[in-house]
Parts: sequence; structure tokens; C-alpha cells
Amino acid sequence: MKKSPIPSHFAVAFNPQIEGAEQEARSVVDFLQSHGIDHPLLASLFDKKLKEEIDQRHIDILITLGGDGSMLRASHLCAQAGTSILGINMGAFGFLMELQKEDWRKYLPDLLEGKFRHEERMLLQANLFNGKTLKGSWEVVNEVVVCRGQLVKPIRLHARVNNYPMASYVADGLIAATPTGSTAYALAAGGAIMPPELRNILIVPVAPHISLDRAIILSEGASVTITVNTSHQAVLSVDGHDPVAMSNEDYVKVEASQRNVTFIRFHDPGYFYKNLSHYMEKNPSTSVK
Repeated sequence: MKKSPIPSHFAVAFNPQIEGAEQEARSVVDFLQSHGIDHPLLASLFDKKLKEEIDQRHIDILITLGGDGSMLRASHLCAQAGTSILGINMGAFGFLMELQKEDWRKYLPDLLEGKFRHEERMLLQANLFNGKTLKGSWEVVNEVVVCRGQLVKPIRLHARVNNYPMASYVADGLIAATPTGSTAYALAAGGAIMPPELRNILIVPVAPHISLDRAIILSEGASVTITVNTSHQAVLSVDGHDPVAMSNEDYVKVEASQRNVTFIRFHDPGYFYKNLSHYMEKNPSTSVK
């Protein structure tokens, strides 16, 4: 493996909602200091100081202790600044994490010697419109979901790819996912698992009713516009965040972001496939975020 530039400025961030994460994070900080790293920042993932240090590009690598939800939080913090992320799994699932809790002492010396690679993950840009009025804009790690609200009744959705009609759906919702998100909600809805290095958008309907019921992988560089046609509530949700209400004829345009999120990897790219069966045997409903 080709050596990467040796990092010198670290932050170690923990999810305070996970038992033992802060204590383990302190152990990581102690390890870094014992190996010559001066003043690594220790912080909660929700600490304003952490965000400020990342935004000011004072951090080379953010070591994150938590589950997949913690990695999503870290990705949103780091994408704009280009800060690399190393995940240490403190949850039960941890599909996005590179190291398990018992492994980090073995691999951190490699990190400090530049014996790792960067894995660039595609992000999406989602813009919500009412007519020509922009209602909201988000950068997306996993998925954009347009779906019904609290009323248990499907909605009608129209999808256009590069402004050409693709399909209409009567369904509970429609997912536009990144390759990273293909192993999250999109997988639960019956979508394909996509290799992480791809730059394609995955379209997956949720509980379609007499509609196209297959996932579609768009070509690299394609955008998708999803328009709602409903007399009752529809909502937009990005990476599992709080839903945003959508009115009839509102639409969201989803396309590749100009930015990526960068993960630290010690294993070769083929390790992704080796891990698939291991993670598929786990029950993600028990994972901690």
C-alpha cells in the first residue's frame, strides 16, 4: 500500500449517547499522546468547538467512536473542510466503521506512519423547490427520501432523470441513495448493494402499489427530480433527519455534490466484499447510533 502523508493534527470525537464511548475516546487520546501527537482534541460529536476546529481546517483526521449514525454526523461535519474520518465501532452494527473497539491499538501505529489509504465517498446535493422558490438545500451522505406523512396512504410521485420522464409511482415513498446509502434504508427497501467507489445514484421505491417495483441505478453524472402529486401530507427526509413538509407539486432535485467525504481505510478495496456476509448476518435493528 502506498504511504499517505503522515497526519499531525487529530480530533477524537465520541457519541455521548453510547455507553463507554467517552472512556474509550480518552484511551485513544492517551495512546496518541504517548506516540508523540501533541494536544489531540477530545470532544463530543455535538461539541461546538469540534465543529469550529474542523471548519477552520485545524484537524487532519477525525477519529470517531460510535455507530453508523455517528459516522453520518462526522461526515456532515467533515465534508466541507475535507477532513478525513476514521471510525471505531462502539455500536452493534457499524457497517461504515473501519475498526472494531478491540482493533484500534493494532492499527493506530499504521495510521501514524502513513500506512493507510483514503476512500472517497460520493455525496449528494438535494435542493427542495416550490415552483422556482428554493425551500431548502442539503448535502447528503446516505439518502434522500420523499415519502408519505403520518396518514397511512400512498402518495403519487413522478421521477425525471436529466429532466426526462423516467417513471411515476404510487408508493409510500421513493429513495435516492448514494453507494454509501445503498447498505442503509435502500437495502431494507430491496435495493442493490453498490460498491463504495461508484458515483451513481440508486433509486428505490418504498412499498410501491401497482407501480414500478424495481430499483434503478442511474448513470454517473445523472440527476433525478422527484415531484409529489398528493392531496395529503408528504415529507422529505435527508439522512434520517427530521422530516420537512412538502406541498403538492413541490419537487426535490438530487445530483452529485462537488464534495466527497473521505474515510481512512487500512484494508484493500476488496475487503468491502469480504465484510458483506459478516454484516448481513447481523440484525441492524439492534445497532446503536
